[in-house]
Order: sequence, then C-alpha cells, then structure tokens
Amino acid sequence: MAKKSTRTTVSALRDFVQSEAAGGIVLIVAAALAMLVANLPGISESYFHLLHAETGPTISSKYGPMTVHLWVNDGLMAIFFLFVGLEIKREFVDGRLASWEHRRLPVVAAAAGMVGPAVVYLAITGFNGPLTNGWAIPAATDIAFAIGVLALLGSRAPASLKLFLTTVAIVDDMGAVAIIALVYTKELGSLALAMGALVLATMYVLNRSGVRRLWPYLGLGLLLWYFVFLSGVHATIAGVLTAMMVPVTKTPGAPDSAESPLHVLEHALAPWVAYLIVPLFGFANAGVSLSGMSPAILLAPLPLGIAAGLFVGKQVGIFGSIWVAQRTGFAKKPGGASWTQLYGVAILAGIGFTMSLFIGGLAFPGNEALIDEVKIGVLSGSVLSAMLGFLVLRFAATKKAPPRAEPVGVAGDVPPPA
Repeated sequence: MAKKSTRTTVSALRDFVQSEAAGGIVLIVAAALAMLVANLPGISESYFHLLHAETGPTISSKYGPMTVHLWVNDGLMAIFFLFVGLEIKREFVDGRLASWEHRRLPVVAAAAGMVGPAVVYLAITGFNGPLTNGWAIPAATDIAFAIGVLALLGSRAPASLKLFLTTVAIVDDMGAVAIIALVYTKELGSLALAMGALVLATMYVLNRSGVRRLWPYLGLGLLLWYFVFLSGVHATIAGVLTAMMVPVTKTPGAPDSAESPLHVLEHALAPWVAYLIVPLFGFANAGVSLSGMSPAILLAPLPLGIAAGLFVGKQVGIFGSIWVAQRTGFAKKPGGASWTQLYGVAILAGIGFTMSLFIGGLAFPGNEALIDEVKIGVLSGSVLSAMLGFLVLRFAATKKAPPRAEPVGVAGDVPPPA
C-alpha cells in the first residue's frame, strides 16, 4: 500500500502575521528610500519622470496611456486587494470572524476606528469645505506597517495583541474597500459594468458547480479587472470580487487546509504582496519633494487633519470602543493583554500608510499639490503613531498569558459561495 502523502501546513493567519511583520519593515525602508530619492538633487527628477513614464497601451480614455504609476496603483494593487479579499473571506468562513461572538469586538473597534479619524479630519478641514472629499484618508490602518512595528517588540507584544490588531485591520480593510467602491467612483460605464457582472456571475457558477482549479478564477479575474477598469469603478475592486469567488475548504477547529484553493492562493501570494507589491507601492507613492516647503506646512488644514485623524482619532475610537464594550458586557477585551498594551495597539492602528495614500490619490485626482500635502499628513501621522505606540508597548508591564489560547473560530452562518 502506497504511503499516504502529507503536507505540513501552518495557520494562514499566523503566516500572514509573520510575513506582514517582515514585509512591514521592508515597506518602512521603501518609504524612507522614496523620500530620500525624491529630495536628492539630480536624482529626484529621474524618480518622478520614471513614475509618469508612458508605457502604453491606452486601456481607458479616462486614464489615457498607462504609466508606471498607473500599473502600480491600478494593476499591482489589484493583486494586493485580491490577497486582502482572500484573507477577509477566510476569516469570515473559517477563521476568527466565523461567529458573531468573535466578530463583535473587532467590528466595533474597526468601525469606531474609522469614524473617529473622519470626524477629527472634518473638524479641522471643515465639514463643508473644499477638502471634504478627503475624509476617508485617515480612516484606514496599514496592517503591514503596524505589524512590522509590533514585531520589533518581540515577546513584549502578546500573541493576542497581534491577532487582535490583524483582525481589526481586516475589518478595517472591508470598510476601506466599501468606501472606495461607493464614495470614490464617479462616472460609470454601463456596458463595461454589465460585462464585468457577467464575468463575476460566471465565476459564481463555477464555484457553485464545484470547480476547484484556480486557473479559471484567475483568468476570469484578469478579465474582470479589465472591465472594472473600463467601467470607472476603481480596478482594485476586481481583486476583492475575485477573492470572494475562490472556493474555500472549511476546517473547523483547524487553522488551515492543504486542499483549499483559497488557502493555496493565499500562501502563494503572501511573499509577493509583502516583499514586492506593497513596498513598490510605498516607493511609488511616498516620495514627496520638500523643496520650497517650510515646517509650517504641517499645520496646513489638509496635512494637520490627516495627521490628527490618524494619531488622535484612531486611538480614541479604537481604545474607547474596547473600553465601552468591556464595561457594557458587549464583548471582552483580548485575553493576556493589559489596558496599557491595548492602548499601545490602538495608537499603532493610527499607522495608515498604504491605504491612506491610496485613498488620498482617489480623493484629489490630478491635484499634485494636494496629493503632496496628503503624503506629508499621512507620513507625519503614521510616524507619530508608530513611535508613540512602540514606546507605550515597550514600557508597558507585561501580563501573564492565559494557559489556553482562544479558539481560532467556530463555524457560523456562511454566505455563498464557499
């Protein structure tokens, strides 16, 4: 009798945390390098010229010829959103968000962590002013950057904190995707949208028919990206929609499945997203020339609103919601973590680098001056959050972990497709 082949698998969430931790450090280096290159005489011009170099072809008349910047933001970032979508689906179907008991605190914390920054931003920039469209910029958390900082703390950051921050960021990503689709989509091409819907319906039928090979979903996902790009909806949404159609094998009580198409694709994409796509996005979007700028720019309404939204709004929203949930009995705070450590994690959630820069480009398209101010606000707010969050967690008293870890999740009502 032939020996049964086995495959050693690890928790997708654990693998995600570990890869994002290392990837976060790479992202920090990429962002710092972008700022350096953008301000070096003789090199800065080449940097900006490269980003706007036309590579062709013209896929949509709305965007004109494709440039390096467009390929990164609309092409490679669609793969990033595919990865995010896979993680969201896996968590809701077979992970820590599979039951309402486990969804309560992350959902409430993520929602409060998006509302708080938006309110702070609007209070500074004006609720009816010309900068209103940027309200969502400080609402998102950059999981790669935040987990990268958390990883530097080693054992001083209990596993429950890392899992909580990751789960909140996943729910946060869901909100950001919804905002991009609903708020930052202006003109829609009805024919392209209809063709995209047809492609999506085809993937749904394949899923319900039991097709488990990945290549049909990836091929149709590429076609979906093309039609979504033409329609006027931001093309990255195609990545999330494709992820929702990829089949997943449920493994209640276990963290992973070697036979699950979703897990296979998630693990295959993880290193590319962490070490190539996100750092490339950071390098292409973090560079801003400081020539002619004075420190007073930090107090201009747009940068100040973004920085304060990230640094103040996030920590107040997330930490406040955890405290209220605990006091009212709505949900329990993560086990093995002190209130000081939870406060430190709430501060780290104010690192909004990748998604904030991404939304900033959508909020003020074509306005390079405002986009530069967005970058300054995002960078300053994120750096402040990273530094203070690190210091709070570094000097917080550690709390002895409980003897048994919390369950990964229990199976709940799962919306189709699976």
